[in-house]
Amino acid sequence: MHGRQGRAELPFDGQDGAAARGRDAELVAAVVDALPSPTVVLDPQGVIVLVNSAWVTDGRKHGQAIRPGADYFAEAVSLADDPDGRTLVAELRELIAGERSEMSIDRSMPSPSGTGRLWFHLQGTRVGSAGHVVVTHTDVTARVLAERASSWQARHDHLTELPNRAHLHELINRELHRPDHPAVSVLFLDVDGFKDVNDSLGHEVGDELLRQISARLLGATRAQDTVGRLGGDEFVVLCRDCDTDGATALAERCQAAFAEPFELGGRSLTLGASIGIAGRERRRVRSTELVRDADLAMYAAKAAGRGRVRVFSPDLRVAAETRMQLAAELRDAIAGEQLVLHYQPIVHLSTGACTGVEALVRWQHPARGLLPPSDFVPLAAQHDLMAQLTCWVLRTATGQAAAWDAAGLSLVMNVNISAEHFSAGTLTDDVAAALEASGLPPERLVVELTETSVAEDPTSAAAQLARLRVTGVEVSIDDFGSGFSSISQLVALPAGLLKIDRSLVTCAAGRAGQAAAAIEAVVGLADAFGMRSLAEGVETAEQLAVATALGCTFAQGFHIARPMPAEDIPAWMAARTRGAAPLPLLTDAASLSRGLGSAVGSG
Repeated sequence: MHGRQGRAELPFDGQDGAAARGRDAELVAAVVDALPSPTVVLDPQGVIVLVNSAWVTDGRKHGQAIRPGADYFAEAVSLADDPDGRTLVAELRELIAGERSEMSIDRSMPSPSGTGRLWFHLQGTRVGSAGHVVVTHTDVTARVLAERASSWQARHDHLTELPNRAHLHELINRELHRPDHPAVSVLFLDVDGFKDVNDSLGHEVGDELLRQISARLLGATRAQDTVGRLGGDEFVVLCRDCDTDGATALAERCQAAFAEPFELGGRSLTLGASIGIAGRERRRVRSTELVRDADLAMYAAKAAGRGRVRVFSPDLRVAAETRMQLAAELRDAIAGEQLVLHYQPIVHLSTGACTGVEALVRWQHPARGLLPPSDFVPLAAQHDLMAQLTCWVLRTATGQAAAWDAAGLSLVMNVNISAEHFSAGTLTDDVAAALEASGLPPERLVVELTETSVAEDPTSAAAQLARLRVTGVEVSIDDFGSGFSSISQLVALPAGLLKIDRSLVTCAAGRAGQAAAAIEAVVGLADAFGMRSLAEGVETAEQLAVATALGCTFAQGFHIARPMPAEDIPAWMAARTRGAAPLPLLTDAASLSRGLGSAVGSG
């Protein structure tokens, strides 16, 4: 809408005579020409009667020449016959007719070069009583593009350029509110093993993995589907016009996209995905509900063994609500003394004497009875209650050991420390506080940490464990043989006891020779590092015999004794002392050892 500057006689009121009108016209032309934005003056019929220098310059820049005498209304519609153009003309006509005092509108039109679009802010003002109008055109293309870029960035994940959480919910809600109520399904995908990649290869490699995954998911889904990233390694797929059967087939294609190994950091890695599916169950449903249901189904798929697909069912929501209620009750249970400890005896294999116990937490729920740790410890970890729970166990267990000691029963107390508590860095102080409150000598306490928890940050682990051992507290590495820590990390850890994982002690059918070899290797490793070994999960006489013959220092398990309340420990100890409940040890360990050696050799 541009051209060269022109001048015209403008019949403004307030002056008489041709000379006066001429002077006014020159003044108006000078004022219009001084405006920085491209500006035109229209007569009551919408004909351009005056343009300024900025209009001429802008017209040359864009290769357009709209000169005085042209029909502005016709030109405005011909440049882009769209609703904005028609609105512009209608509002200008109202302004000329005096039906409005001003006009302001943003107008977009194709760039004359054909490489994009231009945006202008148009503002009209009526001058004089005859209906003349001044229209300024401010180029706001840069501002609009910046705003659009900012808006796009706010709605997309910066790493994968997929829609982010907020935009995904907008898109899902838009689909759910379509008047024809189409079938809508959502896939919730979590990458199995992503944390291991991040921890072992670093976040840069993890970011590259996420980009590769997003590309594969885009390739596996249909054109009408939308793939988005919620955060971390969680992706959501909005499946339009798709019921749960179709979504299941789509989920299987997404899983197949993981079949090809990922090339990352010079390594070839094979990963999988757990996928939950939720479909519209009723007309009135929100995106948050649909994504939540798919999330619950994903966790059920992961719990079933990873790499699986699970369709949401109402029982999953009931179970989730039950867990939430139980988590709230657990917080009160820790403070309200509803927790109890049971103690499992630990025997010294060379003498058969019971030298200590392991404290194992239970929840005496007022309505559901005595709950095992598997029913509530995962909830405690999920809801950041592990530190509180572990501190309670430390206080209670050390207090009980001190009470037994005062009664003439000297036992070493073993207490499990959670990975969450260990990583918080407060373990040393919490142990010291429990010992001080109970009066138990530090030498009578063993803290047990899993192999995997200390392997996450070996340097920090070594520092904390060293501080504990300096005070006299013993350190045990629990479940050894189930994780992936290296021997070099084990050398650096100041621990005095290795607990051999029950999976080795159990000896799977047909693999007794291999299991015995593994146990013998762990015992030899412990001996080499000046550590003692403990076989846990001993459930049969044969397993006890293997542990004894292979040189384990200690053993515990159902075959020796089940966990029991504190008040039962003295009676159990007394019965063993009197010989009423002798420990079923094999006396001919040497012959057993020879037999095992033969089995191992025949492998």
